[in-house]
Amino acid sequence: MPVKMKIRKGDRVTVIAGRDKGRSGDVVKVLPKDNRVIVSGINVARRHQRQSAGQEGGIVSKELPIAISNLALLDPKDNKPTRVGYKVLEDGRKVRVAKRSGEVIDG
Repeated sequence: MPVKMKIRKGDRVTVIAGRDKGRSGDVVKVLPKDNRVIVSGINVARRHQRQSAGQEGGIVSKELPIAISNLALLDPKDNKPTRVGYKVLEDGRKVRVAKRSGEVIDG
């Protein structure tokens, strides 16, 4: 069952659990139905690719989706993992806020 995704495409995240724990990267794609995201340079698998008319054969590295529960957003102020909250500004816009520093995440 999909839940509200607090991590969006383009966000800088760090891995807090699993094989790539401690590494960070940017979110490339969000898969809300599966509660997963694809992060650049994280959860990379090597696949043997057969040669076809449009593609060369060989061993190809591919980024696989990672569960959103294993990621934490990096605080824009000090680049440390933080949780995400929401806040309504005076002009009526609803923005994401880093719980760690109170900094607004989306401008």
